[in-house]
Amino acid sequence: MSTVYLETTVLSYLTARPSRDLVVAGHQQITREWWETRRSSFEVYISQLVVQEAQQGDPEAAKRRLVVIDALPLLEVTAAAALARALVDRGVIAKKSAADALHISIAAVHGIQYLLTWNMAHIANAELRPRIERVCRSEGFEPPVLCTPEELMGD
Repeated sequence: MSTVYLETTVLSYLTARPSRDLVVAGHQQITREWWETRRSSFEVYISQLVVQEAQQGDPEAAKRRLVVIDALPLLEVTAAAALARALVDRGVIAKKSAADALHISIAAVHGIQYLLTWNMAHIANAELRPRIERVCRSEGFEPPVLCTPEELMGD
């Protein structure tokens, strides 16, 4: 079975109240469809970083996010620190977005096949993808496929 690392933006779209913004509403709908129809096709993982990020913000929204991830297995964060540092130090991921580098690194270090995200600025970004992959490989790790739920909908 293929493996997926669930980045926090996916949880936010999954559990948020419907948005009036048409693009966001579309992403929310796709996320719910993926969760309902495709999630069972994958071994889904998160990390303590996801838990920490899910706890932030509006308490009611945080509660909804935490309920969804309660039973998901956690991947170790510590082993990914060096790769995350390399992504930042080599200018692939901005220092202010170091948490995004850590999400990528956690998935890579644990051999996860897909990193599912709606963060297209720093993670699922076509311009950054080759640079992210190059750094991961230079550090001895196969990078995950960085994608949105829409890209992982299958047939």
